[in-house]
Amino acid sequence: MVLDSAAIITGMSAIGAGIAAIGCIGGGIGTGNAAAKAVEGVSRQPEAKGSIISTLVIGAAFSEATAIYAFLIALILAFK
Repeated sequence: MVLDSAAIITGMSAIGAGIAAIGCIGGGIGTGNAAAKAVEGVSRQPEAKGSIISTLVIGAAFSEATAIYAFLIALILAFK
């Protein structure tokens, strides 16, 4: 059985896209953990709510940015 190089590249691109899509899971887990800790922090110190929420928003933006990058790489590899 002889495989041409185009078939191998297509197969490896599909595998790479699947692996890159796993990176999207990390963004969801990270944002969920951060939100849980922010709620816990606000419940312990309600007077620090503004500081905690602003830090949460910045952290969530970084967490979601990595998930978006992983998603874009998966799309690029899947539809190459």
